Amino acid sequence: MFAGAATAQAALDPAQLRAETDKYLFSTSLSGFQTLRAQQPHADQLNWSSDGCTSAPDNPFGFDFVRACHRHDFGYRNYRQQGRFTEANRLTIDNRFKSDMYSICDGNWACNRFADVYYAAVRQFGNSALSTADILDRASVRTAAALAASR
Repeated sequence: MFAGAATAQAALDPAQLRAETDKYLFSTSLSGFQTLRAQQPHADQLNWSSDGCTSAPDNPFGFDFVRACHRHDFGYRNYRQQGRFTEANRLTIDNRFKSDMYSICDGNWACNRFADVYYAAVRQFGNSALSTADILDRASVRTAAALAASR
């Protein structure tokens, strides 16, 4: 008889759940997070859903930010669910998002500038119930309107 690949996990108490969320969000490498996201540990307690950067480009000019958007959504969704979505925590999650994008950029100047734009968008619009994709979509609409008005 073969054991299934997945095993039942004991429910985490609130303190353990917060610690696990923080570990995945702040102490795990981006590639490690992607592996965890595929496995979805504690899926009954953690929100692993993400719409990536759906409305904004996932790969602006070939710079693949979708993994950073996945972790950003994980942070926002779980901090809200756990009642920890304060402005200070939002800043910390947004800073992780920027750090993840810079890691993806690996020193590429143009890529870092796109990361700066994505970061600015989540800082400006991220305090709402919007997903990362919705935030970036709103930012792009405002940027387009500002450009049109300047003509």
